Amino acid sequence: MSGRSGPIAGPGEGRHLLVVDDDDRIRELLKEFLSREGYRVTGAAHSAAARRLMELIDFDLVVLDVMMPGESGLELTTWVRNKAELSRTPVLLLTARGDPDDRIEGLSRGADDYMSKPFEPRELALRIDAILRRTGGKPMTPREIKLGPATFDMERLELMRDGKPMRLTEAEAQLLKTLAIHAHSPVERMTLSPDTADITGRAVDVQVTRLRRKLETDPKNPRYLQTVRGVGYMLAPD
Repeated sequence: MSGRSGPIAGPGEGRHLLVVDDDDRIRELLKEFLSREGYRVTGAAHSAAARRLMELIDFDLVVLDVMMPGESGLELTTWVRNKAELSRTPVLLLTARGDPDDRIEGLSRGADDYMSKPFEPRELALRIDAILRRTGGKPMTPREIKLGPATFDMERLELMRDGKPMRLTEAEAQLLKTLAIHAHSPVERMTLSPDTADITGRAVDVQVTRLRRKLETDPKNPRYLQTVRGVGYMLAPD
């Protein structure tokens, strides 16, 4: 994987991708790049973790490495295609093996596209865009989200509660937007932290506490801004 790219036109924001690769470096690079393109991105290091995630979360597309220890990407693709509730989920395979026979096998297993490593991130983004346009995907994240008596405008970064504006600091607004983009999915504490020096993520904890006072009827027993133990936080709008 090489090169850098800015945002592209396409169905990025609001689309939720699952990236499955046992190489931590490649997986994190893909997550970083695709997040910059406007996608919501969740990562998995192996097929077992990917299965668990797909049974819990409705992904728009899966980017899947072929050569992994244990269950291969080809076998996982077959599982996706044979599982009724997942069978229409698009799959893009990535592999270090570029032989025509490998490509044919991947496509015969039901993959929507196949790319060989190394690849240009720009091409990957365009291929994902093309697959989502072809398959239709799901509706993008709405501009506004409802949180009980509160409404958050993701474009204006404005929070209203009972019809009255609630003051948000810039950090609170950006944190709430990130959680809203990943609504109903856990977001790691360090992903939410804009300060790379804050290795503990405690600055995020402080912002979450303040946000709960503005969002929740009972901040000590949050309904909307939930803690995901061992991971981070999740926003659960109405």
